[in-house]
Amino acid sequence: MFNKNHIAVLVAGLTLPIINQAHAEIDSVSTSPLEEIRVLAHPLAENGTAQTITTLDGDQLAREVQLSLGETLSGEPGIQSASFGSAVGRPIIHGLGGARVKTTTDRIDTLDVSVTSGDHAVGVEPFIADQVTVLRGSSTLLYGSGAIGGVVDVSTSRIHSKRIEQTKGRVQLRAADNANATNGVFTIDTALTENVVLHLDGFLSDADDYQIPGFAESAFQIAAEEAQEQLGEHQEEEAAHDEEEQAFGLLEGSRSQRRGGAIGLSFVNEKGFMGFSLSSLNADYGLVGGHGHEEDGSESEEAEDEGEGPGMIDLSQRRIDIEAGLKRPFVGVESINFRLGINDYEHNELEPNGEVGTLFSNQAWEGRLELRHASWAGFEGALGIQLGQREFSAVGEEAFVPPVDSESLGLFWVGQRDLGNSELEAGVRWETVEYSPTTQGLSDLTFDSLSASLGLVGSINENLTLSGMADLSSRAPTAEELYSNGPHLATNAFEMGDPNLNQEDVFALTLSASYGNERLEVDASVYIMQFQNYIYEIATSEEMDELPVFRWQQDDATFTGVNLKGLLHLATFGAGDLDLKFLFDLVRGELESGTHNRNLPRIPAARSSVGLSWKSDVWELGIDYLLVNNQRRVAGFELPTDSFEDLSIFLQRKLAIAGKDASVFLHGRNLGDDEQRHHGSIVKDFAPAPGRRLEVGIRMDF
Repeated sequence: MFNKNHIAVLVAGLTLPIINQAHAEIDSVSTSPLEEIRVLAHPLAENGTAQTITTLDGDQLAREVQLSLGETLSGEPGIQSASFGSAVGRPIIHGLGGARVKTTTDRIDTLDVSVTSGDHAVGVEPFIADQVTVLRGSSTLLYGSGAIGGVVDVSTSRIHSKRIEQTKGRVQLRAADNANATNGVFTIDTALTENVVLHLDGFLSDADDYQIPGFAESAFQIAAEEAQEQLGEHQEEEAAHDEEEQAFGLLEGSRSQRRGGAIGLSFVNEKGFMGFSLSSLNADYGLVGGHGHEEDGSESEEAEDEGEGPGMIDLSQRRIDIEAGLKRPFVGVESINFRLGINDYEHNELEPNGEVGTLFSNQAWEGRLELRHASWAGFEGALGIQLGQREFSAVGEEAFVPPVDSESLGLFWVGQRDLGNSELEAGVRWETVEYSPTTQGLSDLTFDSLSASLGLVGSINENLTLSGMADLSSRAPTAEELYSNGPHLATNAFEMGDPNLNQEDVFALTLSASYGNERLEVDASVYIMQFQNYIYEIATSEEMDELPVFRWQQDDATFTGVNLKGLLHLATFGAGDLDLKFLFDLVRGELESGTHNRNLPRIPAARSSVGLSWKSDVWELGIDYLLVNNQRRVAGFELPTDSFEDLSIFLQRKLAIAGKDASVFLHGRNLGDDEQRHHGSIVKDFAPAPGRRLEVGIRMDF
């Protein structure tokens, strides 16, 4: 399709006119003020969109941010986390995860291997984010037709699109009692000259194994293994899961460390900007769930030589980002933006004795050119092209996916039209992806997909807004779904793909209502998604290499769900507002046909929460109660999960330090020390979430 030489041509062809135009403006004197070029996850967001956009920034992001992107967003309706300990967690949106939720950094794919397996971390640091945005509907077509669940974009402001008048930044320090966790972050943006902006950021976090309220293994897992023993499948003189031998009170392997940072340099003027950033991310975290243990729990001399306990992942990522933009470069074009990300990613899966068991590598790049056009037939919109290439390899004992090179090309358009009291938004994307395995005997595969979206939002009155959204989307299978064939101890599975998989197609319909007045704000939505050839991984009764076999297969399926979020203003006293918050979400995922069990695996349980918050100019106090229901709608060979509760408090005091805005805070989570197992997690039966924890911190903006 194309090769690496096209990168140079792409960069030169797209940036030279921008560079020339920018330099032509350096010596010119302009009395007009700088017009801001807003570089957002959605290019039309400054005018409002018909589709759902969830945004965390400012104080809200500082309050909700956690180690993983999934946990950071888990307080939003319809979003949960596919957790693997506390250091790893991709977002699950409306019951959809993996490749159906695209993660990006400043609108370019994170270019990691987190889609490959649930134990692989997303290559982004939430604590460094200025803003986290979740896009759904036609907005997702800007980034990929396969992002059926949504797109999660982390904005870092490492490349600036406008001048800054004075140095600004933030420093944040946190510490928690559970796992002796510490975290430090800083960002600085300063003007070297009138037209040159420098960005610096850095982060460091460290945590020991975290405490849990009970046993690491769930009661359902223990009961299942005892039943197997009684059936004679495991002949042992002593039960392997005697309570005295089980891990209790501490989740071994849940420790983690992350460190990294970035430098960015941008040139900006009245007509546009261009810049680049260099960033790095290093992480070490444990493989929870028993990776590295002997199957029978024995302590042989060989096991002692190989070490005991779980293994570790040693992750390293180096990334170069380039961006350039012009305002009104041509007649009929409001702005043009070029973005390129080049990534060097690898991680070692280490055995308990420190030896490298498997090396995962991903050399990848992604580039996009986006033009925002003037009104066409009443539509304001953006169109563009996106190219990408990936060289993925896994070498070692657990190389369950063969090396695969992939190339992708996408063409897209998204637009919106004002209809008076309503607004119409539409989008279309064509995409092709080609897989080229480098292992002999595996065939190259190519998939072409076409996706479209249409949304309508209308104001019934000054308080009530109704909207509807219809999507037709197609997703090509991932290389992991097609070619996997081998043992993967981190997930306790022998994973088998299917090279005969077809692309999956889905029709989705979402109806939403938003109501707001001085006392009440409510957002509610219901949705249905009907899949043809839905691709999923299912446990079987087979066993290979002493591991249960999990196969990728596809069938028609239906997802239905409801989201509700609201706020009721109760009173104003003490110079602050007292508000009642509430949330509810529910999703069901079922196969269209089946003999006796049509439940899909790892569908999150229903949740409901209620909370009180009081906020003034100086103080903020909040208390929240969350109830996660049990999940009994399980797939074959999948264990259920019990319900759990989470009681949390948040206390913050704003103050001034050396004339700069600052705040100190206390955050208590899971104060009831309840056992919490997220059903969307692949290690839910072996690794519960952390128990009671108190976190204190200070944040200063300057």
